[in-house]
Amino acid sequence: MKILMVSWEYPPVIIGGLGRHVYQLATALAADGHEVVVLSRRPSGTDPSTHPTTDEVHEGVRVIAAAEDPHEFDFGRDLMAWTLAMGHAMIRAGLALHAKGWQPDVVHAHDWLVAHSAIALAEYFDVPMVSTVHATEAGRHSGWVSGHISRQVHAVESWFVRDSDSLITCSASMSEEISELFGPGLAEITVIRNGIDSSHWQFARRRVHTGPAELLFFGRLEYEKGVHEAIAALPRIRRSHPGTTLTIAGEGTQQEWLVEVARKHKVLKAVRFVGRVDHDELLALLHRADAAVLPSHYEPFGIVALEAAAAGTPWSRQPRAGSARR
Repeated sequence: MKILMVSWEYPPVIIGGLGRHVYQLATALAADGHEVVVLSRRPSGTDPSTHPTTDEVHEGVRVIAAAEDPHEFDFGRDLMAWTLAMGHAMIRAGLALHAKGWQPDVVHAHDWLVAHSAIALAEYFDVPMVSTVHATEAGRHSGWVSGHISRQVHAVESWFVRDSDSLITCSASMSEEISELFGPGLAEITVIRNGIDSSHWQFARRRVHTGPAELLFFGRLEYEKGVHEAIAALPRIRRSHPGTTLTIAGEGTQQEWLVEVARKHKVLKAVRFVGRVDHDELLALLHRADAAVLPSHYEPFGIVALEAAAAGTPWSRQPRAGSARR
């Protein structure tokens, strides 16, 4: 088949688990003999004159990364404007495929941020659209959609899901969630659970020691990931386990706030923000940590838990009242 996959993140632009999911799926489909084109984007904050749209083949996958044009919108401050601008750029890049004589058999869209581009291209090429729903705005806010931006996101999600010819979710609870939020009358939903290639995550036996414990969080620094809960719990942990430290690996809109949370709880010196790390650096952090801490408020199917387990790192999460079912 000729598959046009539309995703707002794809290597080297990786924000979270979605980008890794799409990468593994695209390369696996290409290895099985399908012709896969991934339509993604250039990094945020780039100028289209210095970072123009690219069209390259990587690991058997043709990757088209649309330039951020115009580039003055900020994801955190201008979410909907940024999303619409990205969608417009991706549509232009997708239409160029037709000009070069390429026609997909199916469009596979990943999450609401690419709704405009995926729906427009599926209609233009007159092919079915399969959509993978990785999370919902209501789920991120424990079932509530109260703010202006949240209502806009929810509206786009509803349109995206209802316009899809087939739907995929990463867990049974996620299937139930979108049925309750956007049904009845949705297309057939197929549950395909997340997975990882464990050969990329070298297993290390845990060392036994009596010194200070090293805890690790890795993922996006967003409110729903609950990093602030881990920081707030650190003073009590350190009282019973003196010297315990927390390493936080990842990027996100909440980093400055999380620094203030650590300062408020008087554990700033015990919390280390290392930013985004590559695969080898993350594996080294996992092998060094005594435990991975995954305090998400909402996690339809956390890939980080699979990665920690594959690396041999014990992990723990604290179920919270009002959180989504796993």
